[in-house]
Parts: sequence; structure tokens; C-alpha cells
Amino acid sequence: MLNLLNQNIPLCSGMTRREAIRIGALGLGGLTLPQLLRAEQTAGIRASKKAVIMIYMCGAPGHQDMYDLKMDAPSEIRGEFRPIATSVPGIEICEHMPRLAKLMHHVIPLRSVVGSPDGDHDSYICYTGHSKRNPPPGGWPSFGAVTGKLLGAKNKAVPPFIGLSPDTGHPPYGSPGLPGFLGIANAAFRPSGPSRDDMLMKGLDTQRLGDRRNLLTAFDHFRRDVDASGMMGGMDSLTEQAFNILTSSALAEALDLSKEPAEVRERYGKGDAKNFGDGAPRNLEHFLMARRLVEAGCRVVTLNFGRWDFHSDNFNGMKNTHLPQFDQGLSALIEDLAYRGMLDDVSVVAWGEFGRTPRINPEAGRDHWPQVGGGLIAGGGMRGGQVIGSTDRLGAEVASRPVHFAEVFATLYRNLGIDIHSVKMPDLSGRPQYVTDSTYQPLPEVV
Repeated sequence: MLNLLNQNIPLCSGMTRREAIRIGALGLGGLTLPQLLRAEQTAGIRASKKAVIMIYMCGAPGHQDMYDLKMDAPSEIRGEFRPIATSVPGIEICEHMPRLAKLMHHVIPLRSVVGSPDGDHDSYICYTGHSKRNPPPGGWPSFGAVTGKLLGAKNKAVPPFIGLSPDTGHPPYGSPGLPGFLGIANAAFRPSGPSRDDMLMKGLDTQRLGDRRNLLTAFDHFRRDVDASGMMGGMDSLTEQAFNILTSSALAEALDLSKEPAEVRERYGKGDAKNFGDGAPRNLEHFLMARRLVEAGCRVVTLNFGRWDFHSDNFNGMKNTHLPQFDQGLSALIEDLAYRGMLDDVSVVAWGEFGRTPRINPEAGRDHWPQVGGGLIAGGGMRGGQVIGSTDRLGAEVASRPVHFAEVFATLYRNLGIDIHSVKMPDLSGRPQYVTDSTYQPLPEVV
């Protein structure tokens, strides 16, 4: 509430734009119009087209087989893949990613990603920027949870954070990013499988839905009085989200790929919707769905792709399925965002939890290598057509410009307009926490 001349005016629920401008012009109590507009932006009141699509490559692909080929290394390290030229002179990537090669002026390969504390398979660091060591009470929240909490929904009928990751045999591969200490109200909405049918009202009009909502509210008031866990606040938010989805077709329509022209669907392809071993599917339709969701107003979409943990038969697994399908899906996404004028607003990141061993093992595979890995970022107004970082001749250690996971997260937050050095949120003990490790800055190379 703002008390102006003993009159209480509700800022978020009842104040008109004209009233806000009039009060801002007065500058009473130090409140100026620019400050009010900044406050609106921080609270997520003002609309923003900014969004992030995060692609988790389950099991961690080999950096030296994608963006950092080592042609001067011995054959037991180099492997069988060859580099090809790209749309940017001097930058080469793997021959099995020809579509991404043609879009290199839009993208930024990261050849020196560090920060993975061990060789465990877990999406945690890819979604939070933190390791699991010494977490705050409740655990670190994922990027999507933080963004949803700080910026809220652009469209009430479309959740701010949506996870397209299906469950997997190895549970961390199937995580869409956990809410951590931010609680269940900020968890990812997961519209997979039969639950899509529950997003539409069938034989129920809005008046009857409203009656049921009032009944639920009455029960909630009772339960809140006896609740000591704090969970009810989160359940209230989830109920609100459910009603917003039911009373609008925006989310269901965004998920309906049949509304896309056939040529667009063909460009993305289908891939394979079945889980690959204990990993994720290679579902190329998720790339298209992610574009449709951010276009509909979602702020963060996460998806998982494949199982890149090739301890054996690495090169056949990469060239016969994973690389060409990943190349098709990601290139179609970037190309589509650029064509629609969305690439400056939508940031894309694709990576795994660590790198792979330089030396090829006796089973023609590469093992876990947390010392250094790779990734790719694009869009978000970032300056594409460059490579950041390098590794030594064997791809074993960072040679120049280590890129920490937290630096990429700082960059993504900045792309959304979130100041990582000023925004703090309390963990479950009440201690304020920065949204990411504040010792790291956004990548200066991409500005």
C-alpha cells in the first residue's frame, strides 16, 4: 500500500496508470516516475519479450567431438571426426553438424567450460549454475524457478517456467530444474503425456468452474489455519495457475504443433520420442514446442536431449543418431527465432554436466572428464560468430579463458534484465542468497 495524504491506494491491484504517473511526477517521499517504472519492471509488472531456452544434453557430450576438434593430437585422442568450415572464417566445428556450421554467425561455442565439481551425472549444475556441495537450506533453485519468482508470468494462462523433460531411468536426467528453497510454487510446469487433456475444460463452463474455485478456497482457508509447514502458500499459487490455464486456451494452443505449417514441422523433424536407454528422448518436436511456448509468453523452457554418456562406441553413437539430430533440432530453433525476429530476445544454451576424456578407451568410448567441457550459447542480443575459451593440444586442460557455469548464468540473468548483484532471496533459514554466485560476472565478450 501507498499512503498518500492519508488515502490508502493499492499499488498492484487498484492503481491506474494515470494515478501512478501523477504520483511519480510529484516525487513525494523520494518516489519518482523512473523509480516507479524500475520497481514495476523488477516486480514483473511490465511486459517483457525476454526468454531463455535451456537444453540439457544428458550424460555430457565430448567437447572434442563437437566444437573443439584436436586434429594435431595423436589418433587415440583425436578420434575419427573431421572439422568443417562455418559461416565465420576461422571457426570450425564437427562435420556432423553442417546446419549449425551455416549459422555460426549467430552462435557462440564455449570451448573451456569449468566448474563441475566431480564426474557425477546430474543436471543440477546445468540448471542452477551451482554444484550440490554445501547447498543452502532447501537447495539451490534452478534458473527457471528464480526467473519465475522474480519476473512472474507474462501471460497468466502460460506458466513462466515450463519443463519439457520427461522422466528418465536415471532421475537426474529427467529433472526440468528444481525449485530448491523457492518452494513448490516456483516448480516447473510439466505438460507432458496425458496431462495435456486436463488443460481444457470439458463440459464445464466458467460459472461452474468459479463455484468449484470458491469451494476450494473455503477448504484452503481451513487448511491454512492448521498448516505449519508453509506449503499452503505454494499450493495456493498452483491452484491459481491451474485456474488460469483452464480459463484460457493459450497454453494448449502453444503445445499444439498441428498449428504449425508442414514445412516448419519438417524443418525441425521428429527425432525419436522414446527415451534412449536410461536417458532422455531425442525428441526434435520439443525444440519447436519450446519456440512456441516462449512465443506464447513463457519465460524459461527447459528440455533434455539424448544420452551422451558414450563409454563405448562413442563415434557410432554420435554420428548415427545424436549429432545429426541435435544439429537439425538446434539449428531449426535458432534459424526460426532469427526469422521471426525473436533471436535478440530469446537466449539459448545447450550443454552437459562435464566433458569427456581426451584419450579414447579400449571400448572406443570416452569417459568422464570434469576438468573441462564445452557448450553453445546463442541469441539474447549476444554477439555471435565467435568462440570463447580454448583447451590445450589434447583437449585435457584449459589453455585460455576458462568459462565457469556461473558466468553463463550471470549472462542469462542479465539478458532477462535481472541484476545478479542486487537481487537476493531468502533461503529456508531466512538467510538472503544471491540468484547466482556473485563473484562471477556476465561474459564481457558477448556484449
